[in-house]
Amino acid sequence: MQAPPFLAACRREPVPYTPVWLMRQAGRYMPEYRAVRAQLGFLELCKRPDAAAEVTVTAVDVLGVDAAIIFADILLVLEPLGARIEFAAGDGPVIHNPIASAADVDRLTPVAAGALDYVAESVRRARAALKVPLIGFTGAPFTLASYLIEGGGSRSFLRTKRFMLGDAGAWHALMERLATAVRDYLNLQIAAGAHAVQLFDSWVGALSPDDYRRFVLPHMRALIAGITPGVPVIHFGTDTAGLLECQRAAGGDVIGVDWRIDLDAAWARVGHDVAVQGNLDPTALFAPLPELRRRVETILGQAAGRPGHVFNLGHGILPETPVAHAQALVEMVHELSASR
Repeated sequence: MQAPPFLAACRREPVPYTPVWLMRQAGRYMPEYRAVRAQLGFLELCKRPDAAAEVTVTAVDVLGVDAAIIFADILLVLEPLGARIEFAAGDGPVIHNPIASAADVDRLTPVAAGALDYVAESVRRARAALKVPLIGFTGAPFTLASYLIEGGGSRSFLRTKRFMLGDAGAWHALMERLATAVRDYLNLQIAAGAHAVQLFDSWVGALSPDDYRRFVLPHMRALIAGITPGVPVIHFGTDTAGLLECQRAAGGDVIGVDWRIDLDAAWARVGHDVAVQGNLDPTALFAPLPELRRRVETILGQAAGRPGHVFNLGHGILPETPVAHAQALVEMVHELSASR
């Protein structure tokens, strides 16, 4: 059987049209999602496989995308390591016991067997109900480490960088623990039925290339090498135009690209022997439809019909996004790429 377009594109095989999915495609912009969230808190929804699978599948049905991504959160793997996480409404996640020393790193506990089985069950249920491939995911080690050290969001990442530069031994010990936990967690999702996995390194753009090579690259390389063979790995980061070569060196079958660099320039830098994903600015979904269509044409033109392009946003859908515009985007990508 011919592979679904999403998986074929991940493997740089010819496709009848460019596949498209959207990060955070099950989210607050969608009335069906808000109806579920009116009954369940965010973390409760993540931990209810029936509900998590439902919102995962509903997003595919509403949008007509070529892949689903399991409903979860990039930080779920931290809780069984010992982090006390609160998903505060409107303020983002808060970690109440942030890491400040090597002793704090030593207190992290290995992830117990079964601690994340609720995500595996969500994957099994969603896959059984889907007709398109399913993506598993988690945060990448640098982003997870930053949350653990900062205790929440940050603009400067001062605590993270001070820890990294001030105690390299503790930093590498932390990254090794996180890389092991992430590898095992992604392999758990794959064993449950995920067709592909994505690493979200949402904050790694805060680093210089030299710091990435010293403090992140060895751990990402070991992590990606340990993922179940044959399953496409999407390596995504934001604000990473200065780190593309480093990301490629770290590994991944698909390199995620945000909107801060043209797709063709990014692809030339990482090499055409790897697939790319992206890279529409999420705010373009608020534009009038003719302007949205022009931007879709531009990105498809930059991809130039080369096998290995997965269309996506450069980051997640914003909560205020009109559902009709997200649906129109998917239709535009399919129509315009099929006609090339």
